[in-house]
This record gives sequence, structure tokens and C-alpha cells, in this order.
Amino acid sequence: MKVSPTLLGNRIESLDMLRGFALLGIFIANMLTFHSPYFYIDPHTYFSTPGDQFSYKIISIFVEASFYPIFAMLFGYGLQMQYEKSVVNKTPFAPIMAKRLAILMAFGLIHALFIWSGDILFTYAIMGFIMIGVVRIPKKWLLPIALVVYLIPTFLLIGGTYFVTKMFPDDLMEGYSDIQRIEQAITAYGHGSYVDALLFRIPEWLLIGLPAMFMGVFMVLPLIMLGAVFAKVKLFERAAQFKGRIALVTLLSFVVGIVIKSLPYLDEPTYYYKLTQQLIGGPILAIGYAGVILLLCQLPIFQKVFRPISKAGRMSLTTYLTQSIVATLIFYNYGFGLYGKVDIETGTLMAIGIFILQVIFAELWLMKFKMGPFEWIWRKVTYGKNLTKKEEKVQVL
Repeated sequence: MKVSPTLLGNRIESLDMLRGFALLGIFIANMLTFHSPYFYIDPHTYFSTPGDQFSYKIISIFVEASFYPIFAMLFGYGLQMQYEKSVVNKTPFAPIMAKRLAILMAFGLIHALFIWSGDILFTYAIMGFIMIGVVRIPKKWLLPIALVVYLIPTFLLIGGTYFVTKMFPDDLMEGYSDIQRIEQAITAYGHGSYVDALLFRIPEWLLIGLPAMFMGVFMVLPLIMLGAVFAKVKLFERAAQFKGRIALVTLLSFVVGIVIKSLPYLDEPTYYYKLTQQLIGGPILAIGYAGVILLLCQLPIFQKVFRPISKAGRMSLTTYLTQSIVATLIFYNYGFGLYGKVDIETGTLMAIGIFILQVIFAELWLMKFKMGPFEWIWRKVTYGKNLTKKEEKVQVL
């Protein structure tokens, strides 16, 4: 078997590289919610200046909903790897993984309630508990199960929305923005104290974040399952062997993904087009992005130049959480108070700048330590006082 040259010690460097790029894309998309009341607006009508409209169009087509699927698939890849290592090492998988996921769930809950309501860690942890049993399913069954769980609810939702739009066009209120919630968000985050933000954030998460977690069974879990399928066939380890097929899938995914994600701009930004854009086009384009990184990781020059990004991916939990901490301090009133005061282009450039600083920090940190600070806490609580060599070598989820 021809093994990809992106193996670095006991880690798969291309896996960390892709995780790092995914974190950048996620941050750019999340930045919309950090500096504006994005949860309560229709972006196609709310952003009125030509600059914001153009910037949002670029993010909507090329970024939004196309990077969290990568991270979800990588989460599944890591879970499957840990299960397979537990089998080889004859160590218990379910008890340790359940403990790790419970700690991740606590991280997510603290993050959602005390920092930023758009947290995804809580949802990943819940889906992870389901995956403890799912990882044992053979790949020939797991792939069709993942597709069925994802596609049937997705097509029912899109089809139902299309039907309601055509039969009862006024019921969905196309272009609607919740003015009252927009004003409350601006008051709490843009002008309020930390306590004001906290009192607004908690019900915000209960109304938006928690229901999204239940939808994760149909929208996130299948992507995690797909990542487990990729791990079963050793996609990253055998990327050089599969590069012809990867290139073909990448090209098709890019073309189809971009066309589908452009639908709201080719016609009208109706609800069913927006759902199709995010739920169908998003994951397809995500596969295209993942394929590009996998192929580029076969080039030594790419590995050398972008290796620092893999360090940020290696510290994914720390990178993700510090993005929220830094962004809320910049935009919320208890920090620098820039909420609602920057345009989309500026917010995007700020996200890129912050990520570059995170890459530098990760590079410096990992020169001295084996893992990021939040990863260390996660491992410390999981395994106790002393980590064994085997536990230190487990690939980070």
C-alpha cells in the first residue's frame, strides 16, 4: 500500500492542515454573527450598501455552510481513528470516549452561555455519544445510512418549503427581519455590560442554539458518519494512492457546489433556494475544498509553506474557543464596543488577521508544549494526573 507522505510522526499532518483551513473558514462565516445581529436578519435585504452586498455574496457562495461540514467530517475521522486504536491496543473505547465527550459538552455549554451563543461543541459532543455505537458499523452500511439520514430530511424540508412558498407565498414572509430582536441584540451586545450580554445570550442559545442541536441529528451527525467512513478507508493515509479519484471528485464538487450555492443570486433569494444553497451546496463544496487540500498536501513545497496552519489545526479546540473570546472582546461593549460598527469586508479582514496571529501563537506554543492549553485541560480531566505515552499520541478530535 502506498502511504501518503503527509504522515508526520504519529500524526497525519494533512488532517491537521485541513482542520486549520476549516477553522479559518468557520471563523470568517462566524464573524458575521460576532459583529452584527445576524441571527435575526435577512442578509439579502439587511446589508444595503454595495460593498456589504458584494462581500456577503462572496461569503455566502464560497464560505458559509462550506467549512463546518469539513470540521464535522474531521470530527468523525478522529472518532473512528480512536476506536481503531483502542481495538489495536486492547483498551476500552466507550468509557473513555464517553468521558471525553462529556468534557467536550461542558466546554460547549460554558462557551455557549458565557461567551458566544453560536457554539457547535455541545452539538458535536451529543452527536459523538451516538457515534460511540456507530463507529462499529461496517463502511459498506455506514455510507448509505449517512446519506439516507441526511438527504431524506433535507429534501423533505426543501420540498415542503417550496410547496408552502408556492401555495401560501405570504406565510413565510420572505426577506423578514426581526426588528425587535435586532434592537435587543444591539442593546445587549453593542451597549450593555457583560451581565446584560449574558442575560440576552442565555435565552438566545435556548431559542436558537439548543433547537439547532436537535436538528444536528439530521444535519451534523451524517457528516460525522461520513468522516468515519473516510477513516475506515484510510483516505488521508492513502491520499497519494487515491489522488486520481480525489482530483475527479474535487473538480465535480467545485463545479456543482458553486452552481448550487449561487442559486439565490441566479434567481431570487427565496427560502427554498437558501436552504438548497446551504444544505446541499454547502457540503458538496466542502468536499471540493477538502480534496484541494488533500491534493496540495502531496506537494512538499505546500507542506513546508503552510505547515504553521497545521499547528493551529492541531490545537483546534484552543483555536476555536479563542476565536470567540477575542471576537466578543473586540465587538461587545464590555470590550472595545465595535458591535454594528464595521462592514462585512472589515470584519472578514479582521477574522483573517486574528487567525494569522493564532497560527503564530500555535507555532510558538507547540515549540515548547505537546498540545494546546484547552487540549491539555481536556486530556488532564479525562486521564487524570499522568498521561501515558499511548494517551499522548492519540490524534486530537
